[in-house]
Amino acid sequence: MPKQKLTAEFCKLIYCDLRKNKEEFFDTEIIGFTVEVRPSGNRTFYLRYTNQSGKQKQYRIGRYGDITFDQARKKARELKAAIVLGVGDPAEEKAEAKAVITYGELAIQHLAHAKTYQRAYDTTRIYVQRHLVPRWGKMRLSDIRQQDIGKWLSEKDQDGLAPATVEKIKAIFSRSFELALQWQLAGITVNPVRGINRPKFNNKRERFLSPEEVQRLLLACEASDNTQLRAVIGLLLYTGARVSELLFAEWKHVDVEGRRWLIPMSKTGKDRYVPLSKPALEIIEKLPRFDGCPYLVPNPKTQKPYSDLKRAWHTARTAAGLSDVRIHDLRHSAASFMINAGIDLFAVGRVLGHADHQSTMRYAHLANDTLLAAVEAGAKQMAG
Repeated sequence: MPKQKLTAEFCKLIYCDLRKNKEEFFDTEIIGFTVEVRPSGNRTFYLRYTNQSGKQKQYRIGRYGDITFDQARKKARELKAAIVLGVGDPAEEKAEAKAVITYGELAIQHLAHAKTYQRAYDTTRIYVQRHLVPRWGKMRLSDIRQQDIGKWLSEKDQDGLAPATVEKIKAIFSRSFELALQWQLAGITVNPVRGINRPKFNNKRERFLSPEEVQRLLLACEASDNTQLRAVIGLLLYTGARVSELLFAEWKHVDVEGRRWLIPMSKTGKDRYVPLSKPALEIIEKLPRFDGCPYLVPNPKTQKPYSDLKRAWHTARTAAGLSDVRIHDLRHSAASFMINAGIDLFAVGRVLGHADHQSTMRYAHLANDTLLAAVEAGAKQMAG
C-alpha cells in the first residue's frame, strides 16, 4: 500500500486506476491516517488503528469536499491522541451512537405496547402523532435534553393549549422514556422528562345542571339531526356513566328484567353494574335495534360506536343556552341529583364506579342539607 506524507495538493490531484475498485494512500506522519480514492473520483478520509483490546478498527472521518484536508488531518490527530491515551475508541463510539434509535422509532414501539392494554389507546396515538413525533421524531434518544423539553412544553402553553392537554403530552412523553429504560434501549440511561417542573393548575372544574337546565337540554337534543343524541344524553344523566362506557355498551350486557347494565372492564379495570332507573329503562326500551349490530346506541349509518359526538353535542348545548357545559358535566350532574335527593356518598360512588371513596368526596359539599338532617336527627334522639 502506497505511503507518503498526505497534503491538500496531493489529495486534490490523486485518482484511481479505472481497473481497480479503489486505491488507498497512507500518511507517513500520522500513522493510520488514510485517503481512499474511488474510480468515480470520490475521496474519503479514514483513520485505521488498533484499539486497547488489540483489534484492528477503521473510523470514517469524512468525504473530501464535505470536509477539507486540513479538517480531516486535525480530526485524525485528535482521534489518534485519544486512542494512544486509552480514553476512547472512535469506531466503537460511532457504532454505539448509530445503535441509538430515534424518538420516532421509539414512538412506534410505545404505541404497539399501549395498544395491547390501553382502553384509551386512540387518545395516546393522537397525542403522539400530533404533538410528539413532529417535534422529536427524527432525533436520537441520546440527543433529547431535559432543558429542550421544558422549553417546548412552555411553548405549548403559550400556543393556547389547555394546561391539562400539555400535562397529558408530558405524561405520554415521559412514558415513552420509561419504556425505553425498561427495555434497556441503547443510549438512554435517564428519563429526561422526569423532574421537569410545571406550573400547578386546578383541573377540577365543576358544573352542575339544574332540573330546568336538564329539561332545556333534552328538548334541544330532541331537535338534533343526530337521532341517537336524545337517548345518549338522557342515559348519561340517568346513569352517571362515562361517555365511552355508553357509546360502547352492548345489548347483551343490559338486563332489563334485573334493571341493571354490566360495564365490563371499566376505567377502574374491573367489571361493574350500573342500576337502571325507570326513566333509563324507558329510553332503552324505545331504542332502535339493527340486525347484527350488538351496540346499544350505535351510529345508525355505520352501525358502529360513534367516534365522538362533538358537533351534535355542541349544537344542542348551544341551542339550550348551555355553552359552558361539557358532556362530562352530565356525570357530575347525575351525582349531584342523587346526593341532593338524600343518597349517601358511598352509594353514589358505587353507582358512578369510583375506585376509591376519595373520588366521591368532591361532591361532599352538595350533601350539606342531608348531613344537617342527620345531625338534627341525632340531636333529637339524644334529647329523648
